[in-house]
Parts: sequence; structure tokens; C-alpha cells
Amino acid sequence: MGLRTKAALVIAATAAVVAALIGILVHQRTADHQSGEAERAADAQLVAALEARSYGVDGGALVDPPELPAALREMVTRRPVRATYLTESGDRHGPVMWAAARSGAEIVAVRRSYAPQARALEALDRELLASGVAAVVLGSALGIAVAGTAGRRIGASARTAQRIAGGDLTARVEPRGKDEIARLGEAVNTMADALSARLEAERRVTADIAHELRTPVAGLVAAVGLLPPGRPAELVGGGVDQLRRLVEDVLEVARLDVPGVELAQRDAVRVGELARRAAAAAGGEVEVRIREDEVVETDPRRVERILANLVTNARRHGAPPVLLEVDGTAVRVSDHGPGFPDGLLAEGPRRFRTGARERGTGLGLGLTIVMGQAAVLGARVSYENPPEGGARATLDLAPGGEPTPRFAP
Repeated sequence: MGLRTKAALVIAATAAVVAALIGILVHQRTADHQSGEAERAADAQLVAALEARSYGVDGGALVDPPELPAALREMVTRRPVRATYLTESGDRHGPVMWAAARSGAEIVAVRRSYAPQARALEALDRELLASGVAAVVLGSALGIAVAGTAGRRIGASARTAQRIAGGDLTARVEPRGKDEIARLGEAVNTMADALSARLEAERRVTADIAHELRTPVAGLVAAVGLLPPGRPAELVGGGVDQLRRLVEDVLEVARLDVPGVELAQRDAVRVGELARRAAAAAGGEVEVRIREDEVVETDPRRVERILANLVTNARRHGAPPVLLEVDGTAVRVSDHGPGFPDGLLAEGPRRFRTGARERGTGLGLGLTIVMGQAAVLGARVSYENPPEGGARATLDLAPGGEPTPRFAP
């Protein structure tokens, strides 16, 4: 239930309660006033009838009428007083206001029709009901309008926060007014400024470290080439090569961090051809299956980079066989290992975060680069653990929805 609906319901309920209370109060006051006026008129008519009776003149009074209400009869029988009584619904006369008094051994009474007052009260109740309904409708409309304005402002802040979380650090809220919603927008902007500054500082530090490491790593690579062949040279060479790839990955992540630095060089190419080249670049045994091949306008180098990283991740952290399947513009990379960690499925890849223990450890740069390159291409990458087991990553080069957001730090 949205804010607009909740506000409309609250205002409608409040208006209904207020209208009901006012209606009950007006009804009761009007009924009391009508009853009092009718009692006074009936009592005056009874006084005139008793006075005429004392002079031996028929004043139109009823003597011991059989239809006299029992409660009124008992009241005037006990004490020599004049009393009135209203019958809400009775005989053919409808509501009747009675006035009676004891005269000697007899009871003298008069009656007046109360039907006009009853009809007037019913008409008043109908007007009160119509007014209450109108007040509820008007209050609901006002609530929807007010809540709609507030909801749109809050929604704009929420969408901006989502864009920031997706990697668009240039997104900002435009605060209007000086209320709580405006302060919320200002807080989102402050958060975005602080996050942008922090990420930029971290990116620069990471890029500077990687750049500083390139020279000594290049020297190590050259020095390894001078070592005599043997097992020590293989061990040192493997470690240096791994360090070189890590430095290159860190530099690539730093470049992808900056919007507009990396631009796609698009060309028409078959997806199946890209899949075969990526499988060959990743090395190892990878089954390539073409269900449906299509030609797409994309950057071949970046697509191969994405697929090679996905295959490498599947071979390193999953279990064979590794399958690379082309289905139109979608390419799926599957393995038969323990599956992706729950944190990756919920939040996506995070750099410098190790994976689940059963899938081995790592720095998380491979999948981070996948997300960054997909963002440059405007493609979508999704991760899932199929019911039959294993892990599956899908690259869709022509997504129907929003493209993959830039990776988070």
C-alpha cells in the first residue's frame, strides 16, 4: 500500500469520524429542541383544555382515553402533575406527543401529532449524511493530492539514491522547500558527495599503486627471462605472471571506475564467433554449444573479455564440465560446482571480496571487470544457481530491461 493510498485512507477515516460525531451532535440537539417545543405546545394545550373544562366548556380534551400510554397513565396517577410523553411509533396517527393530568378521579389528556417533527428530523439526517459523504470524498481527494506531491518528492529521492547505489555518482536530488522531505534530499546529496569523494580517492590510490607497480613488475618479468631453466624459474615465473595480471586487472578496474573514459568500439559480429574466441582465450576444456546464433552490434574485444573472465571464474571456482552456450543474443556460462555465494546473488560482485570457501578464494576483480565492461556495452549480466546444481552466469547483449549498473566498490 503506497503513501498516497495510506494518506487518503487516514484522511477519509478522520473525515468520516468527524462527520459522524458532528452529525450525531446536530441530530441530538435538533431532536431535543423539537421534543421540547412539542412538549411545551402540548402542555399549553392541556392547560387550556383543563381551564375550559373547569368552566364546563369542552376544550377538546380526551377523558380517560384507552390509547393513553401506560407509562404516562401511571405517572399522572401517582402524583397530581401535568406530564408529557412521546410515542415514537404507534397507531395510525404515527408519532404522537401526549400531555395528561388528573382532574378529580379522571385523567384528562390531549395529543398532538409529532409526524412533522419526525419528517423534519429525517430530512435533516439525510442532509447530514450527504454532507458527511461529501466531506469524506473531499478529504480523500485532498489527501491524495497532498500525499501524491509528497510521494513524488520522496520517490524522486529514492530513485536518485538507487542511481547512486547503481554507480551513477553524478545523480543528485533537487530539494524544494524547507520541510523534512527537502532535508532528506539534501542528506542524499551530501551522502552522494561524500561517497563520490571517497571512491575517487580510493580509485586514485589504487590506480597510483598499480602504476607504481608496473615498472618493478616489468623488471621482474625481464629478470625471470634471464633465469636458467628449471623448477625454480617456473615457480618464480608463475608468481610474477600472476602479479602482472593482477596489476593489469587493478588498472582496468580503475579505468572502468571513471564514466566516459572507456567507450565501446562497436562492430557487427556473430555471437557464436565471439564465444569460440573467448573459450580459446580462457584456455582449458570448455564446451561451446550454439543453440541460435545472431549478429549483434557490439564491441568484440569487450565481449570476449567478459566471456573469458566468466569462463575463467567457472573453471577456477566451479567444477567441470564448463559449458559456454549461445542462445541468440544471450550467452550462458555454466559449471557444476557448489554455486555462487548467497552474498553475490543478493548484492552482485564486489572487488577485493573473497568468495565462498567451497568455491575457493579470490580478489573478486574478474567478475568486477565483467560488470564494468557490461556497463560500457549497455549489456546485462545476471548470476544464478540453477535447481539442478552448479552456477550459471548469463550475458545478454540485447537486454529488454535496464542494463547492468556499474559495479559497487
